[in-house]
Amino acid sequence: MSGYLAVIVVVLIFVVIFQIAKASEYVSILKGEKKAREQSNRINGFLMIVFLVLGLIGVWWCHDLLEGRMLAEPASDHGVGVDSLIKVTFIITMIVFVLTQIALFVFAWKYQEKDGRKALFFPHNNKLEVIWTVIPAIVLTVLVAFGIRHWLKMTSDAPKGAMVVEVTGKQFNWIIRYPGKDGQLGRRNFKLTNESNNPVGQDWADKLNTDDIIAPELHVVVGKPVKLIIGSRDVVHDVGLPHFRLKMDAVPGIPTTLWFTPTITTAEYRKRTGNPDFVYELACDQMCGSGHYSMKANIIVETQEEYDAWLAKQVTQYSVAHPAPETPAAPAAPADSTKAVAALGK
Repeated sequence: MSGYLAVIVVVLIFVVIFQIAKASEYVSILKGEKKAREQSNRINGFLMIVFLVLGLIGVWWCHDLLEGRMLAEPASDHGVGVDSLIKVTFIITMIVFVLTQIALFVFAWKYQEKDGRKALFFPHNNKLEVIWTVIPAIVLTVLVAFGIRHWLKMTSDAPKGAMVVEVTGKQFNWIIRYPGKDGQLGRRNFKLTNESNNPVGQDWADKLNTDDIIAPELHVVVGKPVKLIIGSRDVVHDVGLPHFRLKMDAVPGIPTTLWFTPTITTAEYRKRTGNPDFVYELACDQMCGSGHYSMKANIIVETQEEYDAWLAKQVTQYSVAHPAPETPAAPAAPADSTKAVAALGK
């Protein structure tokens, strides 16, 4: 019963407010306050122009202020094309934004209420509708076509001789597996996964697994294409490579791939940015749980010699899962009893 009363009270309040508003309007007309409303419209029209000017200045100022905080130049061949497409998109949308905002606020100022002016009811115009539908459709189709072109390129088959690296996401870190000297990753079986010595479920019956390596960092060679085989152990993650302008979902049970060619080593990028602590980052671009913030790994772009030296120091995951049995200690040599007796005789 109290619920019905509450609803009735709310409805009555709205009715009272509506009636007060109507009464105020009638009183204003009777008192001749139309001139006051027109003056208020003129002030609002002027403020519209002020807001337009200050708003456009603010847009430019924010861009100028934050330009240095944006990502620096792309560090992959795909990234150059992606940046060019983004730049073209920004230019087109900025032109449309400026023109529409100018029209919006100038019209609000120019066509304010005045004596002798009546609003025109303009319900339909085929020519205008074709213009503002077809032109944006053509522009967006061209932009989408170029975007699909870049997407198909980065998800196509990697060039021959490309490095192959497997990236597996789990809550809340990345597991990165490299092939050994054979250049091939061994077979996996998710039923064999365990945290202690087999985090990605390598099938030890497959000989290709004996030289595979697991590391917490992604090492790639500058100027050499690298193919990433991406997966997940639990929820949907996302391999985000912001400095390379790439990303790809990591989906449980459905391997995804992408490839790119790094063009700037980590050491060179540090020089270009003036940041001696800079490091490329592999981030998770998917909200994957309470520990999402820790889903990141360093990416090291280095020369072939540096990569080979690093790889030579790594321990295979097979040796971690199958440690060599400890060699039993040699038995102690028996004591010389004659020397012991002689010592007692003394």
